[in-house]
Amino acid sequence: MGVRPRIPVAVLGATGTVGQRFITLLAEHPWFEIRALTASDRSTGKHYKDAVQWMQESPLPSEVASMVLLPTQPDSADGCRLAFSALASSVATEAEIALASAGILVVSNAGSHRMDPDVPLVVPEVNPDHLELATLQKFDRGAILTNPNCSTIGLVLPLKPLDDLFGVEAVHVVTMQALSGAGMPGVPGMRSLDNVVPWIPREEEKVEQETCKILGRLTDTGIDAAPVRVSAACNRVPVLDGHLACVSVSLRKTPPRAELEAAWRSFRGEPQTLALPTAPPLPVIVLEGDDVPQPRLHRGLGGGMAASVGRLRSCPLLDFRFVTLSHNTLRGAAGGALLLAELAVRKGIAGVIGADPRA
Repeated sequence: MGVRPRIPVAVLGATGTVGQRFITLLAEHPWFEIRALTASDRSTGKHYKDAVQWMQESPLPSEVASMVLLPTQPDSADGCRLAFSALASSVATEAEIALASAGILVVSNAGSHRMDPDVPLVVPEVNPDHLELATLQKFDRGAILTNPNCSTIGLVLPLKPLDDLFGVEAVHVVTMQALSGAGMPGVPGMRSLDNVVPWIPREEEKVEQETCKILGRLTDTGIDAAPVRVSAACNRVPVLDGHLACVSVSLRKTPPRAELEAAWRSFRGEPQTLALPTAPPLPVIVLEGDDVPQPRLHRGLGGGMAASVGRLRSCPLLDFRFVTLSHNTLRGAAGGALLLAELAVRKGIAGVIGADPRA
């Protein structure tokens, strides 16, 4: 069977940090082709290259440089079956519903609909079955799918194999989150240099609530949240990319330490089984050493799509403690949403059929 034509997609909120990441990842994607870019009112009508403050390591892709930015509304995505949303939550709430109502599959990085009872909140290796929740949505051919908060993703990836094998009862997590997670223009220089800010608006609540939804059980009527107690403390630190988290966990069964490491090393999910284009070979990478993981050294592992873990040891308060790291704008944002879209395409969510001949 020959390779199908690439699926036309739109990027909503294309000029921001996550929007730029979407564009770099989509530029040469084997399944998806950028057909439309949207932005705020102050940028619409401009060529992308004239409106964007390009902040990525790779050059601005030539195929999008001269594209005209459109308003974020359904007719801007005319001809697209899929839209990637990098919108601010204040805009995303209504805009994503409007696009889904127009028959478009919206894969969103925004927080507006993550906790809606009929919206899947998915980390593809962790809870792919939750995609079925989209069938409860009242749109005709469209749907809204969401990926979690950037710090939540880096937490649930190493928690999932522990929960499957030993049962997670309680989690205490302290995050040290990169500046890029604040978007553009970001944290003011005088506030971020030589400093740690021990508060990120609504971040702790997101980590606590989203973790329980993701690890929850799919039923005929929605998601039964996992009975896991989660306590989060979130901090902004002067690192460009990479969210680090110190995690303590209580388990129903307390195995030897080696069994936890074995669980991480053997962990695979549907993206790996299906060989999805954006899937890392190993979703969780175990590092050896007393001082790992570190953002500057390890955020790019697995193409920025893997969570790395290290410093596993006993905990005097709970059972075990460890450190985990993930790339917040790749795995935690655009890359995670792209992987979710690939999984949704392979599963035929909202009738979108992929370019992969095996789909």
